[in-house]
Amino acid sequence: MKRQDTRETVQRLRSRLFSVEQAQTLMGAVEGQRPGARKAAVLLTLFEQDANLHIVFIRRASTLRSHSGEMAFPGGGVDPTDLSAVMTALREAQEEIGLEPDRVDVLGLLSPVFTVVSNYLITPVVAFLPHGLGDVRLQTSEVTELVLVPLHELADPAILRTEEWKRVGLTRTVYFYDYGPYCIWGATGRMLNALLEILETAGE
Repeated sequence: MKRQDTRETVQRLRSRLFSVEQAQTLMGAVEGQRPGARKAAVLLTLFEQDANLHIVFIRRASTLRSHSGEMAFPGGGVDPTDLSAVMTALREAQEEIGLEPDRVDVLGLLSPVFTVVSNYLITPVVAFLPHGLGDVRLQTSEVTELVLVPLHELADPAILRTEEWKRVGLTRTVYFYDYGPYCIWGATGRMLNALLEILETAGE
């Protein structure tokens, strides 16, 4: 992925990501195949720092029952009062890292991601923070660390490795991004890979 003007990149993402209505149609199709899946949404948060686009990750607390200590995007399960996946992602980001919803410009959504082990159907919501990240406050019961990474560094082929895993009769590619002391993989790795592919195409 080439370094690009932030405004141009944001505009191109907005035009290439799915709208909420399109994402709901995709989600409905996947739900038909996974009727028992639990619903969740995460926020892929982009902001400019030092003239480069960065993305926000969290490292989950080691005390959590599932995916403890792993890298993730802010997010969580859909609440019955949530009117949309966007609302879920914004609410969870505010709870986990203190990100105020009024700082967020939602650009669009990626295709839903299904997790075989935890049985979650996740909607990835991509957003830009025109005024930066602002003050953050971590929900320490769930989040150990906030990790801010330049997108162009994640696009370095040297840090990416893939494996083919077979689960419940299906073979899928698992993406591993080894960034410094951190390993980004699983559903988070798949969502990151999808975003980077769109950005790479947008930069051509």
